[in-house]
Amino acid sequence: MPNPLWTPSPERIAAAAMTTFRLAAEQHLGRPLPDYRALHAWSVEDPAAFWAFYARYAALPFESEASEIMSADPMPDTRWFDGATLNYAEALLYPKAVSDPRSPAIIGVTEAGERRTLSYGELREEVARVQAALLRSGCLRGDRVAAFAGNLPETATLLLACVSLGVIFSSCSPDFGFEAAQARFAQIAPKLLFVSGGYRYGGRRYDTLTTVRQLADAIPGLQEVVLLPEPGGQSSPREGMRHWRDWLEPAAGAPEFAALPFEQPLYILFSSGTTGLPKAIIHRAGGALLKHHSEQQLHCDIRAGDVVFYFTTCGWMMWNWLLSVLAQGAAIVLYDGSPVYPDLEVLWRLAEELGVTFFGTSARFLHTLSAEGVRPGSSCDLSALRTVASTGSPLSPAGFVYTYREIKKDMHLASISGGTDIVGCFMLGVPTLPVYSGQIQGPALGVDLAAYDERGRPLKGRPGELVCRRPLPSMPLGFWNDPDKERYRAAYFEVFPGVWRHGDLIEVTTEGGILVYGRSDATLNPGGVRIGTAEIYRPLEEIPEVLEAAAVGRKEGADEVIWLFVVLREGVVLSGELVARLKRIIRERASPRHVPKRVFQLSALPRTRSGKAMEIAVSRVVNGVEVPNRSVAANPEAFEEIARVIAGE
Repeated sequence: MPNPLWTPSPERIAAAAMTTFRLAAEQHLGRPLPDYRALHAWSVEDPAAFWAFYARYAALPFESEASEIMSADPMPDTRWFDGATLNYAEALLYPKAVSDPRSPAIIGVTEAGERRTLSYGELREEVARVQAALLRSGCLRGDRVAAFAGNLPETATLLLACVSLGVIFSSCSPDFGFEAAQARFAQIAPKLLFVSGGYRYGGRRYDTLTTVRQLADAIPGLQEVVLLPEPGGQSSPREGMRHWRDWLEPAAGAPEFAALPFEQPLYILFSSGTTGLPKAIIHRAGGALLKHHSEQQLHCDIRAGDVVFYFTTCGWMMWNWLLSVLAQGAAIVLYDGSPVYPDLEVLWRLAEELGVTFFGTSARFLHTLSAEGVRPGSSCDLSALRTVASTGSPLSPAGFVYTYREIKKDMHLASISGGTDIVGCFMLGVPTLPVYSGQIQGPALGVDLAAYDERGRPLKGRPGELVCRRPLPSMPLGFWNDPDKERYRAAYFEVFPGVWRHGDLIEVTTEGGILVYGRSDATLNPGGVRIGTAEIYRPLEEIPEVLEAAAVGRKEGADEVIWLFVVLREGVVLSGELVARLKRIIRERASPRHVPKRVFQLSALPRTRSGKAMEIAVSRVVNGVEVPNRSVAANPEAFEEIARVIAGE
């Protein structure tokens, strides 16, 4: 068994919310639950009892109790908390842990340095004003409202006001091109569209008004476009748009909260859309609240008075996840701008200034810091920091080592993984367990996770398909315009009937942790041997010239060979010597079957707007297949570069 990188002290274990909850569950059950594994086993053996107990333990604001916690219907038709009513916005605006309305709730920060703080009391007043304006605009329960918006306090306020009334919210960030935004919002036909007329990123302002006008013309049934304030800008009224300050009600008192079913549609999130029209995924209000609450309080150990930061945009599910942190009585930091401007330490200086206790980021960001030799723990005071969370792609073993060596030695490093599909995590950190290099600590409470082989048999110690064998309350209600759930079933239940197949390749380790090898549909198959792309990327960590890479399969007759695309440090050219060294390291650290047949240099990998490398799209280009919806990429020009380097230009 490997040695852990970090082991929580007895004092930290005793003080953890996970421990308090485990002891409460023991008393409730009248039997011992000696550790996390025992607690997790109960949570999946009897999910109805577990989720009912957690809802009571968390004191979620139910107006009426459920007649049935979990129906007997198999996935994806399982119903949750039948008869129960509550309001997601009320849980966030009036958390039980906040007694002083002056407590900070939202800290909005831009890369240009503008800062705005809303207390819980001020946030409630703003939500009431937006709520009144929505009602004046004719928005009713079940209507849709969309935001093409920056990561601003106004956007968060809009979501809270919408869902308080049962109006369904959806958003994307203003760096989306017209085609990508239209592919999302035209599906759901929002009544109102809220827009940012421009945004700043990397020291430059980008105007979005042309895209906004195109988008407004392309959405059927749209009644009004509202222009949001632009931090640092004049944001004056524009033709055909109403300014936010003119649209808002001047004063409205306290917000009101509709008593809504647990299964009330909360918001619509979208898949990346790299292989077709983005899936419009409808999430239930009670399910998102319950799942987020358990993840944030127990797995992330977030407490009242904490300052919680997650780098995200309004186009990624982590933005929705971050807003739910308000239910813990913590303050959330909404950062609008580049995470690396004017330098790679800007977010760590912000963490020092604000006393951030929980810092969320991407594996790519941590890998970039490591490659550039950045040492935040030496240059910034991170004494308040208790947890660093990483998601978006697998954090490599070297990334784990770097984080403990150069950011902070005594903290909880939580690698987490889940998806837009469940607006939460299948697997994540456990603050009472040791952290092992390269491993996610375990499945989330309530998640009956396994790795399956092709015949649906559980695997341990070998890679397999990530599956969830029991229903979760945050699984989607369905897809928009999919009344019979045909596309929903095809997306998750076609391979293993009755079992959710997520599409990731994972391995359950002997320590009980989880290794993630990447998307299973990006799995390589040279000579009939199944290889996860992470198995190739990990050896490359020993080569300092390589910043990042994408390995894809190239069809050659009945077989498949591996082509490797690498992004190198500035000034480094892919020489014959470097290619030979790459291949040798991969052969020695993995196997001869992992060695790429060809290696190409790129200036950048194509990435989604949430920062994920688009391996499947790269594979399509390599195999001469058209990539639909290229505009969903943050840098669509990367596809043209791939085509050029393949052609030898």
